[in-house]
Amino acid sequence: MPAPEVRPIVDQGLGNSTYVVDLGGGRALVVDPSRDLRAVEGEARRQRLEIAYVAETHLHADFVTGAATLGDRGADVLASAAGGREFPHRGLHDGEEVDLGGLRLRALAAPGHTEEHLAFLLLDGDLPLGVFTGGSLLVGAAARTDLVDPAKTEALARAQHASLRRLTELPDDVLVWPTHGAGSFCSAPVGAERTSTIGHEKATNPLLQAATEDEFVARFLAGLGSYPPYFRRLPALNRHAPADPPATALRPLDAAETRALRDQGAVLVDVRPAADFAAGHVPGSLANTLRGAFATWLGWLAPPDRPLVVVRNEDQDPAEIVWQAAKIGYDNVVGELAGGVPAWTRAGGTLARIDLLGPADVDDADVLDVRQAAEYRSGHVPKARHIELGQLADRSDDVGPGRTVLMCGHGERAMSAASILAAAGHDDTGVMLGGPADWARATGRSLVTS
Repeated sequence: MPAPEVRPIVDQGLGNSTYVVDLGGGRALVVDPSRDLRAVEGEARRQRLEIAYVAETHLHADFVTGAATLGDRGADVLASAAGGREFPHRGLHDGEEVDLGGLRLRALAAPGHTEEHLAFLLLDGDLPLGVFTGGSLLVGAAARTDLVDPAKTEALARAQHASLRRLTELPDDVLVWPTHGAGSFCSAPVGAERTSTIGHEKATNPLLQAATEDEFVARFLAGLGSYPPYFRRLPALNRHAPADPPATALRPLDAAETRALRDQGAVLVDVRPAADFAAGHVPGSLANTLRGAFATWLGWLAPPDRPLVVVRNEDQDPAEIVWQAAKIGYDNVVGELAGGVPAWTRAGGTLARIDLLGPADVDDADVLDVRQAAEYRSGHVPKARHIELGQLADRSDDVGPGRTVLMCGHGERAMSAASILAAAGHDDTGVMLGGPADWARATGRSLVTS
């Protein structure tokens, strides 16, 4: 039979890929789907394919699985027998195969990213075509091993080393289809490529150049950064059948209802562009611009156990907001401020504002850089202090009194930081739109690397 068509469905915000494989005969295999199945099912409809099989490489920490939902809709769910999943599935052990009706799928134990992790080798007869590597072998990297239990990080790193070595025993022309890619906090380097081959990874992946297991572990562990706290909740959620996604319409709340919810502990999440938030927002709101990375930062900055009320512009899609929240397990969005900020002011509500600055307006002595540590080390404004955005709520006392200018890569994270500091009582802030590279171009000065 001709080689099957494998179509990646990329979630740029979370940095992950789901794969839709045309098995022939109008049937499809889907690998590692998230709860947001809009793109996957849309692709299946366009290609007139029925989703017959779902393969899940591991208990995902960065998104809610869609495997159980597809199983409820008739698909045969394939996953590790060791995963303890409590929804209907076919539990597989190392080396077991599933006949897909011409093609075969072989389970390969690949512990490391998680303990029960499987890779899936797609075969045509005895010919290996490609391997769905999930969070084991990535393009230029391997997924982190500190998500299961910090105490198991090194042991799982050693297991990851063995898993990668096993995968590199496959023929060089075997395609590599990872789930995690650039932008994933499960760890992947910045880069445009999301698929590869075994031969290319053997030649170029830095982790595969390590001479010994100890060298691999040292190099691997040195590259681990922080990750969103919601990662710690999702494996257990994914072990069960996640609840049906919430309704995608946002319940309209008038200004009085919004104020009452806020006063009772609800968090107002303002999803408008940073400049709109700066120009005027409901006091106490959390700024999180609706963009690709919206879900990640919602799960990092907003509580999962308090009601969330959305503030948006009319041209922002409410269904997209709900889906972005739902795919990381945030079903606590209870509604939206009907009419947005104008309705708030018409009802007599006051607004808070934040100064916006251009790169040339920034005094480098007053800068707080809120990017990730690796970004900060790659180049920052001289004398800039550094606190990662995800740590800022717990470290707001470290900011101190006086004027603070917040900076990130573009401005959205800096605006989130300003809103967090305002909630903690630091209201003398400004936000630079742009990043360190913009500052360097505007001032003619050099950035500091460290």
